[in-house]
Amino acid sequence: MAAERLTIDESYWMATAPGTTRYPPPGTDLTADVAVIGGGIAGLCTAWELVRAGLDVVLLEADRIAAGVTGYTTAKLTALHGLGYARLEATHGADNAGLYALSQQDAVERTAALCDGLGIDADLERAAAFTYLEDPRRAGELRDEAEAARRAGLDASFVTETELPFPVAGAVRVEGQAQFHPRKFLLALAERITGAGGRVHERTRVTGLHDGARCRVSTESGVTVEARDAVIATHYPVFDRTLLFTRLKPRRELVIAAPVRSGDAPAGMYLSPADRVRSVRSAPYDDGRRLLIVTGETFEPGAGGVRERFARLDAWARERLPGFAEADTVYCWSAQDNDSSDHLPYVGHAHPGTQHVFVATGFGGWGMSNGVMAGRLLTAHIAGGPRPAWTDLYDPRRLPQVRETAEVARFQTAVARHFVGDRLHTGHVDSVDEIPPGSGAVVRLEGNRCAVYRDESGEAHVVSARCTHLGCLVHFNDAEKVWECPCHGSRFGPDGAILHGPATRPLESRD
Repeated sequence: MAAERLTIDESYWMATAPGTTRYPPPGTDLTADVAVIGGGIAGLCTAWELVRAGLDVVLLEADRIAAGVTGYTTAKLTALHGLGYARLEATHGADNAGLYALSQQDAVERTAALCDGLGIDADLERAAAFTYLEDPRRAGELRDEAEAARRAGLDASFVTETELPFPVAGAVRVEGQAQFHPRKFLLALAERITGAGGRVHERTRVTGLHDGARCRVSTESGVTVEARDAVIATHYPVFDRTLLFTRLKPRRELVIAAPVRSGDAPAGMYLSPADRVRSVRSAPYDDGRRLLIVTGETFEPGAGGVRERFARLDAWARERLPGFAEADTVYCWSAQDNDSSDHLPYVGHAHPGTQHVFVATGFGGWGMSNGVMAGRLLTAHIAGGPRPAWTDLYDPRRLPQVRETAEVARFQTAVARHFVGDRLHTGHVDSVDEIPPGSGAVVRLEGNRCAVYRDESGEAHVVSARCTHLGCLVHFNDAEKVWECPCHGSRFGPDGAILHGPATRPLESRD
């Protein structure tokens, strides 16, 4: 980044919404109708819909609400998901593509209705969404996608002109979408939840879940919650008996944002699903300026080279987007998503053997609309009453299609490559002395693989290199200074503390 800039290594949403201190951990065992595990958009929206339906709800968040994956999103609220409708139509049929579109647009409208009806100022703006490509040879894909999206029920069209300051081969345009400040929305929603009788507890990590006629949720502190039903809304399921980890693949994406003159910021939301993904949108900032948000450089957790990826994304934004190079401030953060093997979320009963445990995961980069959708769908399951027409579409118990088995095999081959290959062909350094200050590496110490981080003063922080989820070896992220598991996406601080699941235990400390 340019030296004259103020670089803020934090999500804009985290930096511009207050922290939370009003939701302390529970001091005693609790009972409720429903225990919701996870305080991101899926968990909070589920808790709100359940409270609104008259149920007694306890929400448990391992850290701070709206501060995990949800706090590091790009915050687009749209039913247009890249080139998804042509693929959905081909793999799941036109009727299911229509149900997907209906559910996603319903989530957009539900969010707008909540902001309006509950008086939530979340900087929500209506905007058109675009999927664009620059290669003229791929214009036919855009035409096909526009037609498929239109058949699915969206207000979609193929266009050749956009607000982008560079030429494109064409774009799919869908009207009636939205963008907002997710933390402003969710922090206000949490206040409405507790105001309506729901209970929210932060710094309460769940470590166990007994699934029976009554669910029993155990926490790191020893407090338990007994409830009729439980919802796992932890982005990646933290309990492996769902077996969904075999059908999920984690990925990360980088985000940079800088204030530019309002006239230099597009009003629409743009995504290019080309080989190197690029997403561009803007948000309110201050008088005369808007925050230009640029996303891209997709990679798997632990892949390394994150500094270089940030540099590539920044160079692209400087070259392509007026005002970005001259901006006085830049925010840098990264997002994490989980892709399902059939490109549809899993929302519903966690596995075939349960009637009382539910899950929401596999949002594929579209967590804002799918988080809201999940809240509505799970409430229909738990509170009773008519279920949405798209209930079966998202059922986690659905059987893999024949063509999906190849994708599942690829997911598991990648996991096996890391689990076995990282042990046989490591890039580990030979001694702690080889690690530069401010960096980390895996070192074999007394026969054990250790994850060693040397802080800026040179002091070494040593933890086990084995992820506490399923035992893969962690890799160091040089830009964010964290340890990442390439198998299932768990992330840990330099001291081994859990940042993201599915791990529920920190990396073990080593002398």
